[in-house]
Amino acid sequence: MDGPFPVKELRNLSNLELLDLSGNGYNNNSMPVVCGMKNLQDLYLHGNYFAGELPLCLGSLNKLQVLDLSLNQLSGTLPSSFSSLESLEYLSLSDNNFTGLFSLSSLANLTNLKVLKLSSTSDKVQLDTESTWLPKFPLSIASLPFCGLKKIPNFLMYQKKLHLLDLSSNRISGTGASWLLANNPELEVVQLQNNLFTVFQIPTIVHKLQFLDFSENNINGVVLPDGFGHVLSNLVHMNGSHNGLQGMFPSSFGEMKNISFLDLSHNNLSGEIPRSLFTGCYSLQILHLSHNKFTGHVLPRQTNLTSLVVLWMDNNLFTGEIGKGLLTLVNLSVLDMSNNFLRGDVPSLIPNSSDNMFILLLSNNLLEGTIPSSLLANQHLNFLDLSGNLLSGALPSYKSSMYGIKLFLHNNNFTGEIPRTLLENAEILDLRNNKLSRSIPQFVNTMDMRIFLLKDLSNNKLSGGIPSCLHNLSIGSGEYEEVRNGVSEAYGFVLSLHWELYRSTFVVDEFKLDYETYMSFEIQFAAKQRYDSYTEESEFSRGTLDFMYGLDLSSNELSGVIPSELGELSKLRAMNLSRNFLSGYIPDNFSKLKDIESLDLS
Repeated sequence: MDGPFPVKELRNLSNLELLDLSGNGYNNNSMPVVCGMKNLQDLYLHGNYFAGELPLCLGSLNKLQVLDLSLNQLSGTLPSSFSSLESLEYLSLSDNNFTGLFSLSSLANLTNLKVLKLSSTSDKVQLDTESTWLPKFPLSIASLPFCGLKKIPNFLMYQKKLHLLDLSSNRISGTGASWLLANNPELEVVQLQNNLFTVFQIPTIVHKLQFLDFSENNINGVVLPDGFGHVLSNLVHMNGSHNGLQGMFPSSFGEMKNISFLDLSHNNLSGEIPRSLFTGCYSLQILHLSHNKFTGHVLPRQTNLTSLVVLWMDNNLFTGEIGKGLLTLVNLSVLDMSNNFLRGDVPSLIPNSSDNMFILLLSNNLLEGTIPSSLLANQHLNFLDLSGNLLSGALPSYKSSMYGIKLFLHNNNFTGEIPRTLLENAEILDLRNNKLSRSIPQFVNTMDMRIFLLKDLSNNKLSGGIPSCLHNLSIGSGEYEEVRNGVSEAYGFVLSLHWELYRSTFVVDEFKLDYETYMSFEIQFAAKQRYDSYTEESEFSRGTLDFMYGLDLSSNELSGVIPSELGELSKLRAMNLSRNFLSGYIPDNFSKLKDIESLDLS
């Protein structure tokens, strides 16, 4: 059938109890027919084109238990006729276009109301918080994001049975009201992110709270209480990132036996991370402590974090060696300890009990020695960044893995020649600013060769000619999509959290959160003596680097003619051969470089 079902055909169904017209493109012309169905109990109208004021006639449907008007274009405020919806349990007005002062006073006497959802796509709405009306409804769910709130609404002071409270993305300032937790002992989910809170207060007794997000507020200079982990020991998810938290990491966090996601990144926390975190929080799967001022050793010798998959500890002040504690994290897939002051050797082994690929980021530290050959031999290693260290010696050979590899080894002191296997098999190979010498090795295309995105060998001491075999690099071939999709899927580690918070005969309201490991990286690629940045994202969306293919051999000691075969790299976006000792002519078939954006032969 073309177009939405004609609602007028339903006008004679006077005994209808459930009507779902969601996502069908209906508009206000359909409302008179809907309002004539006096026996309706469940009415789903979300995802349509209802606009303007909320229809007064909906107030005549006094048997309604569920009313979902979300994802429309409604404006105005609640009509007084809604006070007649005495059976209403579930009301969703989320994702509409409400503006101006919005009052909920029409709902005050609805004693059966359990779920209230309201949000606006307009930044001009302001939910009335000053009214003194007393609510008679016992809410289980109060979801009020994007409501222009400047303070916590008064009616929430009278709620005692909340399971979920969402006040995110408002402009609420002051202290996070501890009375909300104290008054609602069954509260499971609290979302306060993207506000202007200056303090987050915890209750004085142990609470059942499982999900807490107070990230991106103005909590500056506040110290987490010593008993934080004891009082909120039932947390499964906690996000306090992007605030100004200070002081030490409370050892009581070790009492959070069920926590699987903990993010305190982008704060000013300092001191050593307590051992109790690594031994007590054995359910942790994602730990994000980046961009703080933590000191001391980064990992203890023994941990109980056998479920940990993602560990971000970059941009801190950690010292010492990485140590063997890394091997106790048997399911780890992502480790970022870049931008610290770590010393010693590069780990020779990484956890490999998991089938996931492994991402190891140790750039901008003080690591010394060579790259262990056993590290590159690991079949699960997909991404290795050791740039900006004090590493030296020869580069190890590389056997192609199931995932391909991205290697960032620039700004070190590597010497000797470039192994042929690295040139053949690395998707990204960044060796700039080292002391590599001798000629670029010859190689031939092989069946298991990986698509290459960028190869940067600039600022070394490479000599000899440019090998003509470089045109065999598989740029932009049909197999590329297949390989890249495989990589994206392998990155897609998902952790799901789920709470069922409301259920009626026909509707289940649940809070579900899926985490995906997310990482982006940036490459600076020299083009005409200017460094352009290209990024890639490791989720299913594609970054600009997915479409960037580059070859940089500049600032070496290469000689001879430019091989005409380089013109066969038709998908190349940037090529830099400058500051060498090349001679001869520019090959005619460079005219085939249809996608070239930067070509530097100076």
